[in-house]
Amino acid sequence: MELFPFQIEASTAIADRFAAYAADPLTITRTKSVPFYQNLNSITGSGKTLILADAISQIRSHLPVEPIVLWLSKGKVVVWQTFSNLSSGKYAELISGFTVKPLMDARLSDIENTELGLILVSTVGKFNQADKEKGDRKIYQLALDDASQSLWDMLKQRRNPSGQKRPFIVVYDEGHNLTDQQPKLLLDLGPDALIAASATMRIPPELAQQMNRLRQDKGWKDDDFVTYVKSGAVVDSGLVKQQILLGGYVTPMEVAIDDMMDTMKRVDASSLTLALPFRPKAVYVSNTNAVHGGMDNVHAFFESRQARPILIWRHLVEHHGINPADIAVYCNLKFEKKFPPPYSFNLFSGGDNDYETFVAGNFRHIIFNLTLQEGWDDPTCYFAYIDKDMGSRDQITQIIGRVLRQPQAQHYQDPSLNTAHFFIRADERAVFDDVLREVQAKISAESPEITLTVFKGNKGAAAKTIIPARKEKKLPEVSINTDSAMEPIHKVIVSINDYRTDKINTVGTGGRIQVLQTVGKSGGIVEEWVDIEHNNRVTARWIFVREVQKTYVKAINLCDIENPKFDALIEYNSPAAEHIREAARKIVTAYIDNSNITNCFADPLIVPSVTADPTDIVTFTSSIHEGYSGFNSLELEFAKALDKTQRVWFRNPSRGLFEIPLLAHGGTKNFNPDFIVWADKGIVAIDTKGDHLIFEDSGRKLFSIDKIGTGPDLAIHLVTRGMWNEQREKTGAEGFTVWSIRNGRPHPKPVATMADAVTICLRQK
Repeated sequence: MELFPFQIEASTAIADRFAAYAADPLTITRTKSVPFYQNLNSITGSGKTLILADAISQIRSHLPVEPIVLWLSKGKVVVWQTFSNLSSGKYAELISGFTVKPLMDARLSDIENTELGLILVSTVGKFNQADKEKGDRKIYQLALDDASQSLWDMLKQRRNPSGQKRPFIVVYDEGHNLTDQQPKLLLDLGPDALIAASATMRIPPELAQQMNRLRQDKGWKDDDFVTYVKSGAVVDSGLVKQQILLGGYVTPMEVAIDDMMDTMKRVDASSLTLALPFRPKAVYVSNTNAVHGGMDNVHAFFESRQARPILIWRHLVEHHGINPADIAVYCNLKFEKKFPPPYSFNLFSGGDNDYETFVAGNFRHIIFNLTLQEGWDDPTCYFAYIDKDMGSRDQITQIIGRVLRQPQAQHYQDPSLNTAHFFIRADERAVFDDVLREVQAKISAESPEITLTVFKGNKGAAAKTIIPARKEKKLPEVSINTDSAMEPIHKVIVSINDYRTDKINTVGTGGRIQVLQTVGKSGGIVEEWVDIEHNNRVTARWIFVREVQKTYVKAINLCDIENPKFDALIEYNSPAAEHIREAARKIVTAYIDNSNITNCFADPLIVPSVTADPTDIVTFTSSIHEGYSGFNSLELEFAKALDKTQRVWFRNPSRGLFEIPLLAHGGTKNFNPDFIVWADKGIVAIDTKGDHLIFEDSGRKLFSIDKIGTGPDLAIHLVTRGMWNEQREKTGAEGFTVWSIRNGRPHPKPVATMADAVTICLRQK
């Protein structure tokens, strides 16, 4: 499983914090500790489950005894998905040191097993009962194969055959759903750690009490309880869409849906042109059986029904020619036997029980009720019609989060394929204004890197946000050529030691963790803390892959990670582990130093339409599109000067469309120049930057690009305000400086006016 650097950074932060705390925990009594607590704060679509899985795997590598993990979610569908992904699906290789089981399938033999860690997956409903003795939860009842203990008591004891108490970690995949009762019950198990994931975490009183102890006695600050993932890193990775297009309609339902269908057709055509392996989907969210003034009449024929899901379905089928086989109605819509829906009406009213059948249908148009279906997150969903005649304001922002995932974790050349489109119908303009304020607050707080464009809806309003290309121009494909890196990387792989039979260098050094153990003493059996120096073993492959992915993910593709020497089992803090990490760092250096960026016109990209805010658009004469929006002052000044040259140009989006991959340790992996210009003999990519970015960008982004085959050359320049010298020192505030590459180094050219800067950028060698 390929992790992004920000995901490894987050999982490592959680694991390292746990290891530091486990070495010196805060004790309540002689044998009971305050559990370590951590909340993973990350936006929807960032791969929270993957980060948690990797964090658990790393925590295991720090521990001397195989841990037990109780992995909880609220909904049955989410739990089923988690179990599938962890046990045999896409996350299984991340947790190869664990056995994964449903909680209720656990037996005493699993609890006592010393060979592997144990992950037990469950809904909170399996234990969420205040009165354990009088309730009907099976977890509190005596197990069939061990009449002396219930599963709950087994988890509280959790001894291995050596009498050691196994570390116990609780993972709550949706921390915002924590109730006041759940932490109290979980703390009864004596966990060593509580790890939750939520961007809007709610802290129940029982959990707050534990956190306050850590504040008072350990000096923890608020940030010590939270591992933050920068939303910009998530957007840059391609996991989520780059922008949100939000239209508000105080119109009949049909007008908003018609606009959405027109936009969907254009995006669908773009996906077909680019030969993408998916087609965009749409959701329609509304009340189910309620209508104005009461409930819909279920004793009426289908054509006379007024329930919103039926009206939406009929409009799609009768006015837009959508095949009913492509439409799913996933809500508890009521029908009487004497007045059934048409045979082609695909109704899924069973909630969780219908989920697998619903997903298997791969429907392109899905009509949900206001709560949607927990667990349904389809990255190919690009469009959402929301009927906002009632319900809480939170529902809109929740739905937006569900549509932000990006297909295939990559941004595409057509910006519309990197956009989440929302069409919100409200009864009053004030309602939409409230929704807009709510969405703007959420986006600015959680995902400021996602562009939000708003338009007021009426027939054809959505089309005004999409600006078609007035001229056909082609862009080269820019990629990384790794041919020269393969041999040096192979040499590093060969130089890695084989530790499969090594019994010395694979043993950890330093670092002790105390483990509670049952020991025999005069007067009976007692529990004591015992120091253990060693850690659970992991494969050399596990360490190697994570170290490479920390800094440059693509480098792992040139490594033979199936080499048997990577099967060696080593301790996390051993000399062997450090040798593996050092080799991984050499791999990344070899990849960056020996690869080069290439420019090829074999399969050129035709500049597509772009999106723009119609209230903020600036028009130009020579640009490929009529105009653009969202300029800062430097960009706008440059664009106006560039337009006067009458060269063909366009403003490149900040993400997607024309991207240049970077060869650098860490940081951004793609460079999106602000402007692309067709000069006499080539194409020029120009980026306008503030002073504070010169040191970071000039060395990485000003590079010579090798051309493969025929086609124009590609040159890159930066433009900054003020006068700069060769030492990258700003010597004056007036004028501008054009940065280019000379003898492999950034070279500044100070000029007096922006027109001069444009002339320098377009000058041919």
